[in-house]
Amino acid sequence: MENKQITVTSPLLPDREEFNKFLQEIWETKWITNNGCFHQELERALCKYLEVPYVSLFTNGTLPLITALQALRITGEVITTPYSFVATTHALWWNGIKPVFVDIDSRTCNLDPEKIEAAITPKTTAIMPVHCYGKPCDTKAIQSIADKYGLKVIYDAAHAFGVKVDGESILEAGDMSTLSFHATKVYNTIEGGALVMHDERTKKRIDYLKNFGFSGETTVVAPGINSKMDEVRAAYGLLNLRQVDQAISSRHRVADRYREALREVDGITFFDDIPRVRHNYSYFPIFIDAEKFGMTRDELYFKMRENKVLGRRYFYPLISTFSTYRSLESSNPKYLPVATKMADEVICLPMHHELSVSDIKRVLEVILE
Repeated sequence: MENKQITVTSPLLPDREEFNKFLQEIWETKWITNNGCFHQELERALCKYLEVPYVSLFTNGTLPLITALQALRITGEVITTPYSFVATTHALWWNGIKPVFVDIDSRTCNLDPEKIEAAITPKTTAIMPVHCYGKPCDTKAIQSIADKYGLKVIYDAAHAFGVKVDGESILEAGDMSTLSFHATKVYNTIEGGALVMHDERTKKRIDYLKNFGFSGETTVVAPGINSKMDEVRAAYGLLNLRQVDQAISSRHRVADRYREALREVDGITFFDDIPRVRHNYSYFPIFIDAEKFGMTRDELYFKMRENKVLGRRYFYPLISTFSTYRSLESSNPKYLPVATKMADEVICLPMHHELSVSDIKRVLEVILE
């Protein structure tokens, strides 16, 4: 279908017959939530796949951020990035924490470690970086700063499922890492998420907090919330885990084709793979220099839409420009020149496991006309 719409993403779906078998088990046991068998099995399977010691499943990707801040008793100010999805900063706001925005590195779109120290005040208690587009942050530099000032580090790793550096999971960095299993992600449970931690004691505390604070039938040890993943989505996630590597390989091939076609195009830049990193190809952002390309980012974006090619301006506008946060001193664009520039130039091209050779050709033809 030459006129079909090419979407920016497409959900990874498990085999329906296999899923029906799992649903039959759920129907027979009538155990549909509250740490059922599929929930427990998915946590174990994710620990093995991600090569991390402890995983706690959540019903979406925002609640792990909120809960991590609670578990680590973070208060005051937290240094974070304006170049992300709003959930990153909203999690701070919901905990009564003041976000302090710091500019990003143009080579990765991640928080720039060289800008962090200048933003630290006596009220700073933590750093919340984002592995943007699945590109690993400079975790060693960030940890060095955190250790120097006695700060906690919580990584928003929503984009970084399965990413490794030198063979080690990026989720091992910091005090905790959070994941999103939203339908748009490389790996999904329809809606869902997880919190990755390093010790059993923290795992227990997180599990209390996501279940109203209950530690037994009649004992409540903390003012928790309800953010548990149900059995249906856990079963769905178990099946998707079987095929996620194949999906990542398909995404890799798409990225290679984009790079080959766009590398010599004046006015378009993109990120190459980082040596020694196992990427997941969750996004393929390009950046438009209007003067060199002869068209602004928005002109290209709407031209793509007219041709039924749906890109996304991830991440535009910056979080710091939204009404809730724009009055903060750190939201002033003069402190965020790189983030502002990247947000004004970015388009994420269609990137998913179902893109055909003809789909990719159509995307490129619209850009290169």
